[in-house]
Formats: sequence, structure tokens, C-alpha cells
Amino acid sequence: METMDDTTVAGTAGAPPAPEELERHRAGLTGYCYRMLGSAFEADDAAQETLVRAWRGMSRFEGRASLRTWLYRIATNVCLSSLDGRQRRARPMDLAGAGTVASPLGPVHAESTWVEPIPDDRVLAPDADPGEHAVVRDTVRLAFVAALQHLEPRQRAVLILREVLAWRAAEVAELLGTTVASVNSVLQRARARITARRGEATDPVRPLDPEQRALLERYVSAFESYDIDALTALLHEEATLSMPPYRLWLRGPAAIAEWMLGPGHGCRGSRLLPVHASGSPAFGQYRPSGAGGGFEPWALQVVEISAGRIVGLNSFLDTARWFPLFGLPDRPGAEEG
Repeated sequence: METMDDTTVAGTAGAPPAPEELERHRAGLTGYCYRMLGSAFEADDAAQETLVRAWRGMSRFEGRASLRTWLYRIATNVCLSSLDGRQRRARPMDLAGAGTVASPLGPVHAESTWVEPIPDDRVLAPDADPGEHAVVRDTVRLAFVAALQHLEPRQRAVLILREVLAWRAAEVAELLGTTVASVNSVLQRARARITARRGEATDPVRPLDPEQRALLERYVSAFESYDIDALTALLHEEATLSMPPYRLWLRGPAAIAEWMLGPGHGCRGSRLLPVHASGSPAFGQYRPSGAGGGFEPWALQVVEISAGRIVGLNSFLDTARWFPLFGLPDRPGAEEG
């Protein structure tokens, strides 16, 4: 359960909350906005806008609701306004059937098309306990956030507040200015819709899990040595490979191996640097540049795992956006110098 301090601020009867009191809600607000919007950049902007509005409106905060409720009401309004009239974000698997090695890569689609990854440290409150961190990681996974995008915006808000943040129905009703009966009705419909869209569950990253670490070590070794037999042995039979901003995606170890030995052969000799993205293991991939034996940024890989097998390889190719966001250097080894 993701918990937050429910202390009611004294409002006009006492000192208003200090800026640092608002700031300590940033990670939770960013995670909430990310689940609502499906974009790390938009979530950062929405959380910042929430805190700016809260600070500017502090003189009107009278303490009748908790600071938490007040902040999330602002964040909800920011997100609902942002989503008004907008097409939902998706993953390549939501937009077309699986391709083959012979399929054209197709055009580059706008960034607003895709559910995008977010650095874990943007959504993990530093003072939260390991159990809270585990819940946050589980509910910012790409598959879960993509499933949320199939809900209407208010349904999305209700489901996140009730099922992820564990708010009481009365709290959500107060925040949305509606009734408990209405909240429960919306939640029931949202649960039914998202159940049909969840797809296969994936495991969030568990830094202290020796089995998960061993699997990832085998993946890095196989990828960097470009041992495709060893790599595909780690894949689930229904594993997928996707490459936003392109719509093309592949399913199954055979198709993935054929791609990597064919159109993807330029990845041979790559180096991987580990990061955490959307609650999952991830890597900055650097391909050989061909210029003096150097390397160049190629992709942010988000690796989805389930029951000891890799079920998803998601390569986000716009490294000019992703590498700075995740603190990845221009070349492997530069972070050590």
C-alpha cells in the first residue's frame, strides 16, 4: 500500500505548510500523474504544475481537507485538463498485429503516441519503506500503465486512487466532488475494463532477488557477446520485441532471433549500462560507432520479466530524450571518469 501522511494542516488557524512540506509529496504526485498520463515528461510537468498551483494558492487553503487530499485534487484537475480531447497513449502491441523480419519498419510516430518509461527514482519517495517501494514499482510497469490508458480519464483517476494509493471511497468522493455510490460504480466499471486489458503480468525489479539478478546477468552476457542462442534461451515462448517510435513489433524467440541476426545485426558488439525504468530492469544500449572503436547511444532497453523468463524487450530508440532523463552518459565508461 502506498501511504502518505494524512495530517490536516491548520490553515488559517496556524502556519501554512512550508515549501519542503509540499516538496515531500513530489514523488507520489509524479507517480500518480505518470499512471494518469503515461509519459515521464508530462508527469514531471504535471507534478511541478501541481506544486506551483498549491504554493500560489496556499493562502486559500483552510485546512478543511488534508494537505494530501488538496494536492491530489489539484493534480487530478491538472491531469484531466491535459487529457481532455487527447488520444490515448499505447504500446506497439496495442496498435497492430505482430510483424516479421520481412515487415517494413514503417514511419516514425510522434512521441505522444507511446506509453513511455519513467526513471524509478522519480516515483519512489526516499523515506518510503521497501514494501511501499515494491507497490510503486509494480504499478508503474509499462503493461499496467498501458492498461490504464484504456480507461476514461475519471475512471483512471478513481481506479488509481482506490486500487493503487488505497484511498477510501469517501476520500475519493470528496476529492472528485461526487458521492461514494458514484465512486463505487465507476470503480466497478474500471475494474471490469482493465481486467480485460492487463495482459500477462510481469515482475517488478527486485534488486535483492538473486534469481532475478542471475537472469539479468545472463541476459547482459548473451547480448554483449551477441550469443543469440543463449539470449533466446532466456525468452518466454510468447516474448515480444518492440522498438518505439516504430509501430513494428515481433513475437516469439524465433522471430526475435531472426531480426537480431538480420536487420538488427548492427547491435552486435553493443555495451549495456544498467538503470531502472518503470519498475523494471532496464539498460542503456550503446552500439559500436565504427569510428575509432567507440560507441554511440542506441536505445533505452526496458526488460520485462515473468516467472524467470524474459517476456518483453522494449527498445526506446530516441536516445536524445531518454539518456539525459535516465542520467546515462554519452558513451559507456564516461560515468566513471
